[in-house]
Amino acid sequence: MNKTSKRLLLVIVLCTLIISILPTTALSNSAEPPSLVILINNPPDDLSIVLISNENQPEAIVRRVAWEGYYVFYSRDMLAGGKYTFKVTTKGESFVCTLGAPLQRYNNVVTLDLSNRELTLGKYPSRSVLLVSIRLLLTLLLEGIIFGLFRFRQKRSWLIFLAINLVTQGALNIWLNSGGSLMPSYLIFSLIIGEVFVFVAEMIAFPIFITEHKKSRILIYVFIANLISLITGGYIISVLPV
Repeated sequence: MNKTSKRLLLVIVLCTLIISILPTTALSNSAEPPSLVILINNPPDDLSIVLISNENQPEAIVRRVAWEGYYVFYSRDMLAGGKYTFKVTTKGESFVCTLGAPLQRYNNVVTLDLSNRELTLGKYPSRSVLLVSIRLLLTLLLEGIIFGLFRFRQKRSWLIFLAINLVTQGALNIWLNSGGSLMPSYLIFSLIIGEVFVFVAEMIAFPIFITEHKKSRILIYVFIANLISLITGGYIISVLPV
């Protein structure tokens, strides 16, 4: 490894260490997460949800991401005790549904099945598998293009690339889907934290298992690929459900 490569590697490592140890200040309610998100698959454009068990009868704040609709209530809305009744209106018709299960203070997710007019705790079946698969395939495609541009040609190198990314990116995307808010603005923070661990793991694993090129080239690839992956991942979170 020449002097230039050593200096570049030193800068990358130092930047990573500085970012990881910088003190941060957390304000508990500076950006309050949702208390309840009602998830609906392909909701009609005119659909609205009102919490009628609250005397003030607040209406859900609506956010749409691709084929999903998120109908959001905050802690100030959830004043009905342990039982919540909602009025759902669409296409000139209304119906009432009730959620009686105990809720946490923040980040509760329930799914509304419009055909059955039922609320169910959690997300709809197969959702996590579908979304993790989409994001993982997009990440592999993107980082695979960069891997090729760095002139990795050996079959062994590509198999190692595939194995490492299936583990690191698979774990990251499963973690993003495992809980917390569905709102992109909150998920960006989780993505950044997760990518730091992915970056460290790949900076260690790639130079150990890939021998096709010098370690300096491998480390530069890992740095660039993960930086671009982080930027692209943030964009994907803003346009696709998580």
